[in-house]
Amino acid sequence: MGDMLSKRRATLRDVAKRSGVSVATVSRVLNSPLQVSVTTRERVQAAIDQLRFFPSPAARAINSGRTRLIGALVPTLDNAIFARFLDALQATLATRDLSLVVATTEGDPEAEAVKAQNLVECGAEGLVVSGLRRAEAFYVLVERAQVAVVATSFFDPGYKFPTIGYDNNRVSQTALEHLTTLGHRRIAVLHGPVENNDRTAARLSGLTLSSGLALSFHETELSVRGACAATAGLQDDLDSVTAILCLSDVLAMGALFELRRRGRIVPDEISVIGIDDLPSSEFVEPPLTTVRLEVSRMGETTGGAMADWIERGDMPSALHLDGELVVRQTTAPPSRPDR
Repeated sequence: MGDMLSKRRATLRDVAKRSGVSVATVSRVLNSPLQVSVTTRERVQAAIDQLRFFPSPAARAINSGRTRLIGALVPTLDNAIFARFLDALQATLATRDLSLVVATTEGDPEAEAVKAQNLVECGAEGLVVSGLRRAEAFYVLVERAQVAVVATSFFDPGYKFPTIGYDNNRVSQTALEHLTTLGHRRIAVLHGPVENNDRTAARLSGLTLSSGLALSFHETELSVRGACAATAGLQDDLDSVTAILCLSDVLAMGALFELRRRGRIVPDEISVIGIDDLPSSEFVEPPLTTVRLEVSRMGETTGGAMADWIERGDMPSALHLDGELVVRQTTAPPSRPDR
C-alpha cells in the first residue's frame, strides 16, 4: 500500500503519451466520447486502464468552470431529523450529477459563516442552511461569491434567501390544540436551547399566544438524557400537570422513559406529545402521538430547487410544508379535573 501511495498519480498528458494521441483527444474521450472514433476510444481507454488514471475533479473544474459541489451547513449530525434531511438531499442531488459536502455548526452563526467560507473556497456552487439566523459575515460572503443559498426548516417568504420548511409557530400550535381539545389546561413544555435556534423560538412563540392555559416552560439539552433530567425536575408538578408537550420527539421519548421509571402511566395519568414523527416514534411504548414534519420531502425539494437554480438560473420560491397531527397512544383526556 505504501508503494502504491508513493507513486506519482498519472495525468492526462501521461494517458495521451501512452495512447499516442493529443491531450485534447483524451479530453474528448472523457467528456464527449461520441465525437471520437471507436478505435481511438478503445486505445485511450486501454491507456487509462494501464495507468490507473482517474480524472482530477480540480482540473475538470478549471476546464468547465463547474465543481458540481453543494455545501450543507447543519447544527449537528447527532440528530435523526438532520440525518433524514441530508439523506434525501444527497439522493436528489445525485440524480442531477451533483455532490454534497456537509459541515456542522453547533448552531453557532459565527462558526457557520467560517465553515461556509471554507465550503465556498472548496468550490461549493450553492449552500443549504438551517433556519434564518445568520452572522453578518455570511451575508457578506454570499454577496461577494454570488453563491446560491436555500434556507430550510423554516418558512418565511420575506427572507433574504428562498426558504423551504415549516411554519414552526403553527406546528407547535397544532400539538397544543390537540391537548386542549382533549381537555388539558395545565401543561408542561419541554424544549431545547433557544439561543441561536430560531425554529425553537418560533415554536415557543406559537404556544405563548394561547390564553386561559397554565403553561410552564422547561429548557433542556436536546437529547433523551436532557428530557429525562427535565422530566425528573417536574416531580413536584406532576400531581397538577396533566400533559407534557415536547417540542421534539427526542425530548418526548426521554419524557416517556422517565415517567415510566417513576411509575407514571401514560396516558392514563399524564399525556405526552412530540413534534417530528421520527421513524422510532411509532415503536416506543406506548406509541407516541406527534406532529409529523415532512423532513424527507424537504430534502428532496431542496435538492431539486438547488439544482435548478445553479444549472438553469431558476431561483426557487419559498415553499411551505405542512405539519400533520399523528394521534397514537400517548394522549388521552385528563383523568382528573384540571385545577
